[in-house]
Amino acid sequence: MERRTIELEQGWDYMQNGIRKLKRILEGLPESPFSSEEYMMLYTTIYDMCTQKPPNDFSQQLYDKYKEAFDEYIKSTILPSLIEKHDEFMLRELVQRWLNHNVMVRWLSRFFHYLDRYFVARRSLPCLKAVGLTCFRDLVYMEVRANAREAVITLIDKEREGEQIDKSLLKNILDIFVEIGMGEMELYEKDFELQMLEDTANYYKSKAINWIEVDSCPDYMLKAEDCLRRERERVSHYLHSSTEQKLVEKVQHELLVTHANQLLEKEHSGCRALLIDDKVEDLTRMYRLYHRIPKGLDPVANVFKQHITAEGTALVQQAEEAASNQMTNGSGFQEQVLVRKFIELHDKYMTYVNDCFMNHTLFHKALKEAYEVFCNKTIAGGSSAELLATFCDNVLKKGGSEKLSDEAIEETLEKVVKLLAYISDKDLFAEFYRKKLARRLLFDRSANDDHEKCILTKLKQQCGGQFTSKMEGMVTDLTLARDNQMKFEEYLRDNSQINPGIDLTVTVLTTGFWPSYKSFDLNLPSEMVKCVQVFKDFYETKTKHRKLTWIYSLGTCNMSGKFESKTIELVVSTYQAAALLLFNTADRLSYSELMTQLNLTHEDLVRLLHSLSCAKYKILTKEPNTKVVSPNDSFEFNSKFTDKMRRIKIPLPPVDERKKIIEDVDKDRRYAIDAAIVRIMKSRKVLVHQQLVLECVELLGRMFKPDIKAIKKRIEDLISRDYMERDKDNQNTFRYLA
Repeated sequence: MERRTIELEQGWDYMQNGIRKLKRILEGLPESPFSSEEYMMLYTTIYDMCTQKPPNDFSQQLYDKYKEAFDEYIKSTILPSLIEKHDEFMLRELVQRWLNHNVMVRWLSRFFHYLDRYFVARRSLPCLKAVGLTCFRDLVYMEVRANAREAVITLIDKEREGEQIDKSLLKNILDIFVEIGMGEMELYEKDFELQMLEDTANYYKSKAINWIEVDSCPDYMLKAEDCLRRERERVSHYLHSSTEQKLVEKVQHELLVTHANQLLEKEHSGCRALLIDDKVEDLTRMYRLYHRIPKGLDPVANVFKQHITAEGTALVQQAEEAASNQMTNGSGFQEQVLVRKFIELHDKYMTYVNDCFMNHTLFHKALKEAYEVFCNKTIAGGSSAELLATFCDNVLKKGGSEKLSDEAIEETLEKVVKLLAYISDKDLFAEFYRKKLARRLLFDRSANDDHEKCILTKLKQQCGGQFTSKMEGMVTDLTLARDNQMKFEEYLRDNSQINPGIDLTVTVLTTGFWPSYKSFDLNLPSEMVKCVQVFKDFYETKTKHRKLTWIYSLGTCNMSGKFESKTIELVVSTYQAAALLLFNTADRLSYSELMTQLNLTHEDLVRLLHSLSCAKYKILTKEPNTKVVSPNDSFEFNSKFTDKMRRIKIPLPPVDERKKIIEDVDKDRRYAIDAAIVRIMKSRKVLVHQQLVLECVELLGRMFKPDIKAIKKRIEDLISRDYMERDKDNQNTFRYLA
């Protein structure tokens, strides 16, 4: 049976009745809901009108009328209801109209569903839902967006001032700005976000101007942190999530970036004041606020660096003043205190770096650069390298001024090695340390072998194996020397006919590891000659390939001094012992006789005679009886000498070795610069002067800071020795000569 044709007007009149009923329901007028039969009749009408044979296929006409239905409803009902309302009331109306419109789109697109399935798909036209949204966008949204935006921004500003607002209303309004874009954020950003961000900037700009004048730095930061927290909450309550970063950046810029210098440098509450007053919580807040801002931490780190530099420099000046005023008792005590203060200062600010500044590399760098400034200043005429080596000596030697537990010693050594990282003259430290280590080892002054090995391990980790190789060799040498001594004693027991006459302990060392010492051919007393020969004979039974060089200046002797009142044991150097033994066969000896018989230099002889006749223990009497030893003096054994102790140690006057150590280091530096230049030129073949100097400084920087003039001098020397040459066309360019 053939289906009856439905004409366009007839069919559309029927559809209009359904649409009118839908509008009445949306307007809240008395109307019964759609029954299943009504819904099916409306759907079927559209289906029939779209599936009739041409020219009665009304798909295109119905598609157009679908849009007209929305346009008519919007113009006649929605727009008038919105135009007559303002501010928050207009926003509420807009939300309601948007919700109603979505309901209408949903129902009508169901009635016209057949169009969506076939006609729209076949013609690549916008779907029915999109047509409904476009109608609302073009006729309603475009008309009210400016007013809606202003009303929303006004409400946001009210909330910022502490007023209660309807957050769900704002959320619904802003959802319209987002949804109307149909998957794109352009309308939300252009029609709302841009203006809202500008208003936010202006709002916080005026707040910041007031706050920065009246609030302290901590109070200002509390307010800034609170504002940022509230703005983030605002996003979670009603703004779109894509706005958060932009909004936070605006607030940060106005509150923190624009006034950064003014805030950080506030006289009694800025960053420096917080550091002085140990305001850990406020400093942590400062880090929290500024670390999210690109380069925001740079000025904070700069103040941190300046503050530490000032504190460290003040410590150096105090030490200088104390040294010049001779306020200290005992040599070097003030310097020891200074190193301890350096360590305490480092501990304090390292805690800041870790706790307040979350271990940020920028603050590690600031601490390092600050320490490099004052740690490399000359202190009381000496370098920090020497100071540090002396401090270590005090910690490690028996009876040093640093009385600490084993754990405290290890911790202190760890901190000293950290300080060494800031010192540019590490080679100078190494040489001073090696000299002092040698004295501790040779004179049995080291308190604990484990501590000696512990610091060498730490130094090796910090500065590399080359730095500690000689020192490690010295420690090993001592262990081997003890074994050697035991074998010597065994040798004497096994060969009872060999009798050295006196107890002898010999420490055999490897020349390359130890500092260089003067070795003079001291004329040994006959008693000593014999025992030296006995040891030589023993040593030759062990090896034929090593030659023994005797360093008498490092030797010590225990002698019995038979005085009228009592016999006293004297602990003296080999030089002193040799001199005293001469008085066993002579009552009186002149200066020149002593010099001839001992074969010593004037300098060494003056030192030892001064220690025996002019110092605390006057074992010899001198004519004339003055405090200065001169070549015209004569000496006698002081048989009337007495002391309450049964054993006394007679020290030699100390020799200032600083000059020699510095000279040795300068010589080593010349060799190091030569080696660096040759190594660079060998690999690069041709290099301009400036680049060669830069690479040389970089290569040597780990051990010392080379002087540019010294590098230039070494370049000239290497040219004269044909290691390299100047380019004929460019005098500023060098060529390596293989």
